[in-house]
Amino acid sequence: MTSFLYDAPGPRAKRRNVLYTVVFLVALAALIWWVIQSLADKNQLEWVKWKPFFTDSRAWSTYLWPGLENTLKSASLAMVIALPLGAFFGIARLSDHWWVRGVAGAVVEFFRAIPVLILMFFANALYAQYTDISPDTRPLYAVVTGLVLYNASVLAEVVRAGILSLPAGQTDAAKAIGMRKGQTMRYVLLPQSVTAMLPAIVSQMVVIVKDTALGGALLGFSELLASVRPMSANYGANTIASFTIVAVMFVLLNFALTTFATWLEGRLRRGRKSTGAVVTAGAVEELATPGEHLGPTDEKK
Repeated sequence: MTSFLYDAPGPRAKRRNVLYTVVFLVALAALIWWVIQSLADKNQLEWVKWKPFFTDSRAWSTYLWPGLENTLKSASLAMVIALPLGAFFGIARLSDHWWVRGVAGAVVEFFRAIPVLILMFFANALYAQYTDISPDTRPLYAVVTGLVLYNASVLAEVVRAGILSLPAGQTDAAKAIGMRKGQTMRYVLLPQSVTAMLPAIVSQMVVIVKDTALGGALLGFSELLASVRPMSANYGANTIASFTIVAVMFVLLNFALTTFATWLEGRLRRGRKSTGAVVTAGAVEELATPGEHLGPTDEKK
């Protein structure tokens, strides 16, 4: 059986794929065993070093939960601001006016080319010099600003690519019934491109969650990863155990985000299959330019 994308593997290819799979699983098992054995040889798996995270609530109430709260706060603010801002600049790059395309393109390319950490540093310096924001909350503002500027520029390209991926016939059909460009974008192109853009948007949301750790590492922002240092110094928690717990929390957080996105994408696809857009004669006459009406013969057709 032949697919449009590739030739179906034959008997030899199937045996080779099974062999590659077995070799990979054996190598992965050996790597896991080596890591566990190395940790055990250095007494890193002793219960006393992991016990504080399961029997003492101070590790969570004093360090982990506040760090998780700051991570969620900064990531949520960055997502809420970056998504509409990225959509705005992505649509602006498709404008018929050259000066709108030029300004939007310059902004997107400029902030997309600068590392997010440098944007955080600049934002922190500007807030310190030109605003009255307290030093306690300044890292939060700097982290959110850097995340918004960088990720909004990336999301702008995602939106632009998603809209351009649609067949040109969609725009032609909208023009044929008299829709203006704004109506075409709002009612035809954007609703269809959202499903195609969703995986890339979710990937960028995961990047936002992980990049909050940059502010904790170099700006003193007390996010989840930054809680490991005071927890090890003041609370006496084991460093490897602390990093492992934090890594598991990041994995669960991002897994929840991708699971929700997968559910949302499936719901959107089912909604598109189960409903259809019906354009009535009255709607066509309403969208038609003044003076253009359908005659009795045309209505029958």
